[in-house]
Amino acid sequence: MNPKILIVDDEPHIRLLLEQTLEDLEDEGVELLTATNGEEALETIKAEKPALVFLDVMMPKMNGFDVCNAVKNELDIKDVYIIMLTAKGQEFDKQKGNEVGADMYMTKPFDPDEVVAKASNILEIERA
Repeated sequence: MNPKILIVDDEPHIRLLLEQTLEDLEDEGVELLTATNGEEALETIKAEKPALVFLDVMMPKMNGFDVCNAVKNELDIKDVYIIMLTAKGQEFDKQKGNEVGADMYMTKPFDPDEVVAKASNILEIERA
């Protein structure tokens, strides 16, 4: 089964930017999925079991902290790697991300090379 990456952000241009950033990984068999809010993200995670999730924090319906907490602590889905990707870069926000079980915290604006490198590393894809 091919690994899946879920991109969750309510901003269409951020979703598109992340899709463009990660599209080279599709050549390695990775499937890219997207969700536009926290509720949609939670349903997609339950149904598709992505290996990696880039999760925005501030979103309508359900914020990223609540999604992460539901996945890691309530549904007990431990094998999904969650990267909180947000403009909220204060120490309090990073601590809250850690408390709900996020595996990593990245702040916007993000470095596309760093995003691809991190995704490749997590999915154990060797890139030339």
